[in-house]
Amino acid sequence: MNQPHKQCITRHEVSSIQLLSEKMEAEDQPRKDGEMERPIPTVWRPIFRQIVQSFVTHDYYVKSRPHEVSPIDAATAKQIREYIDDYGEKLIELPEGAWESSVCIWMEDHWDVLIDLWSEAEGRSDLVLSATVSESSEGYIFNVYMVYVP
Repeated sequence: MNQPHKQCITRHEVSSIQLLSEKMEAEDQPRKDGEMERPIPTVWRPIFRQIVQSFVTHDYYVKSRPHEVSPIDAATAKQIREYIDDYGEKLIELPEGAWESSVCIWMEDHWDVLIDLWSEAEGRSDLVLSATVSESSEGYIFNVYMVYVP
């Protein structure tokens, strides 16, 4: 008599599923894990898209910034403009692939964030946006620190 084929999941497969599930959770909300870099949480991504969109349109003060983004001072705006101009490539909006290599890490009272910037000619460029994100009673506060080539 033919027995139906039973499928069994090995321990290795269970571990892989758990790790995948954990990684997906980590992308939804930030984790206070100072031991390792994490993907940029999905709740932060629209804000970073808006910041980068401002740079694409040469608005280095991010004048139309969401209320969660701290004002950018003149020295920081100048540094961002000069680094982007010196780099010599035209920035583009962040594609979905930008989140595959952009990271954050918990630093005791805030997250340090590195967002890979993309250019028209290169795709992912060598430029990164460095920022910090802090918790507040109303959610998060985003502080643009600089744009540079690490």
